Amino acid sequence: MPDSFPLTDAQAHDLVARAIDARQWSYSPYSHYAVGAALLTLSGKIYDGVNVENAAYPDTICAERVAAVKAVSEGEREFVALAVVTENAGMPCGSCRQFLAEFGVETIVFIADAKGEIAKRTTVKELLPYSFGAVQLK
Repeated sequence: MPDSFPLTDAQAHDLVARAIDARQWSYSPYSHYAVGAALLTLSGKIYDGVNVENAAYPDTICAERVAAVKAVSEGEREFVALAVVTENAGMPCGSCRQFLAEFGVETIVFIADAKGEIAKRTTVKELLPYSFGAVQLK
């Protein structure tokens, strides 16, 4: 993983702050594990998301995918960076990793805790090194 990212530390922390702010809207009555995400697109727009749980657990949707779906529904297709915030700096699940890979494995991912401390700086490619994508469908 490269030591430097195309975002400054201040930009990374601003993205984390947006994800922290989004956590307040988490709907997590079952796990009580609030997740907030903030996704920066190539156009410079930021889309936030929260986890939305459901009594039928498989119907739950993660914060990362909520942010990505909001971006895609607005015409965005290129992601630059994603901040994911949980109480204890939890990592994105496998489904989110695969979903994000669809829009670019070079997307930077910041994993932070509820205090804003960045625990991990990585990329989608590092989170999911052998992702399945459009190239396999050709």
